[in-house]
Amino acid sequence: MGADKNSLQEFAKLSGKELIERSKKLSKQYRIGDGEKFRLKDYDPDDSPDFNKEDKPIVKEILQAGVKTLAAMQDVLYSDNKWSLLLIFQAMDAAGKDGAIKHVMSGVNPQGCQVTSFKVPSVEDLDHDFMWRCTKHLPERGRIGIFNRSYYEDVLVVRVHEQILRAQKIPKKFVTKDIWEERFQDIRHYEKYLNRNGTLVVKFFLNISKKEQKKRFLERIDTPEKNWKFSASDAKERTYWDDYMNAYEDMIINTSTEKSSWYAVPADNKPYARIVVASAIISALDSMELEYPKVGAEKIAELQATKETLLAE
Repeated sequence: MGADKNSLQEFAKLSGKELIERSKKLSKQYRIGDGEKFRLKDYDPDDSPDFNKEDKPIVKEILQAGVKTLAAMQDVLYSDNKWSLLLIFQAMDAAGKDGAIKHVMSGVNPQGCQVTSFKVPSVEDLDHDFMWRCTKHLPERGRIGIFNRSYYEDVLVVRVHEQILRAQKIPKKFVTKDIWEERFQDIRHYEKYLNRNGTLVVKFFLNISKKEQKKRFLERIDTPEKNWKFSASDAKERTYWDDYMNAYEDMIINTSTEKSSWYAVPADNKPYARIVVASAIISALDSMELEYPKVGAEKIAELQATKETLLAE
């Protein structure tokens, strides 16, 4: 998987429909439409073009072109006001979720986009079902909603640390060995419901290697400006690495469908990961077949009359 340097140079020169088609082709390599066939070992976290430091401007140009195209498509989404787009980001710590969201969505009109970060559930959250707190933040029609973590935490961290499950106040008879499969089923039905009502769900698993995570943790410790990003609990979670990888794989196997797909984004190379994310979002928006609202003859006549009045001033 991935692309070579030459194809990246060509990518940097594209715009409009050509860029959209190239984005669809690139993102398709990492899209999991049939979850049953997914195996995490088949997806290399470092799968990216082999470019040197001096080649980084090429990648920056590609991302800027993608962001420009994305902003134009988002404007049509907002005007069309029928579809909404929900982007879900899940990953291990230091995989680059915040950076991907920041860089990829930098050119989008803030009026049509909202980012929600989900931390430890509150007391109020725990008094509801596990998807309640996310449902409150679903995007309106014409908008893009971004979830930095989501209801998927309840089949990831809660599965790895099952003591958390006991704090969720679920009736004992429902906490069985089948609870994870039942939650997968609930999620599939929920996302199918959203899709049927015009909310397209696109999900990103930023696939970082354990080696690269260690490197980024050490950088956060050694760089004073990044100390605030690091928590000792982050390093503690590394001891559960294999458990998390098994949970992620099972999650993708059970919840990736043709209409609500996961993308296994190679996250060891941050710039390339951001291009993949931008490409997938462009592909999703293109699939909606968006268009600006059509104006009728009466409205056109009204506009022309107004124009003539303004010109006559």
